Amino acid sequence: MPQTRLTIDTDGSGLTEFTGRAADFVRACGVDEGLLTVFVRHTSCSLLIQENADPDVRRDLDAFFARLVPPADAPSMDWIVHTTEGPDDMPAHIKAALTATSLSIPVSGGRMLLGTWQGIYLFEHRRRPHRREIVLHLSP
Repeated sequence: MPQTRLTIDTDGSGLTEFTGRAADFVRACGVDEGLLTVFVRHTSCSLLIQENADPDVRRDLDAFFARLVPPADAPSMDWIVHTTEGPDDMPAHIKAALTATSLSIPVSGGRMLLGTWQGIYLFEHRRRPHRREIVLHLSP
């Protein structure tokens, strides 16, 4: 069963698309039908399948999650205990818990069966840049 690891460098919080890299992996595997599992090996970022046509969607999602789970130094978050790694760390763990750390995408005809406007994203929840590792596993 084919498997690879991708490294994605983020610029801080926000969505980084890697659909093309996943599609290249699927194509290189030569598997006609199967299931692609995408897994991120971290606890303060997550994965999303989301619209990839309008960048406003990515900005609005990032803004929504920032309002939903503000930094630990915001007055509404004074209940947070885990602050050793900074005010964005525990909120990043909460955001990751609300989203997904793995995705399953069907493959047919040697291609991922994503919808017309769907892209695969790493959703970085920390403020500063990070290097993230994603595992792609294609099961025939």
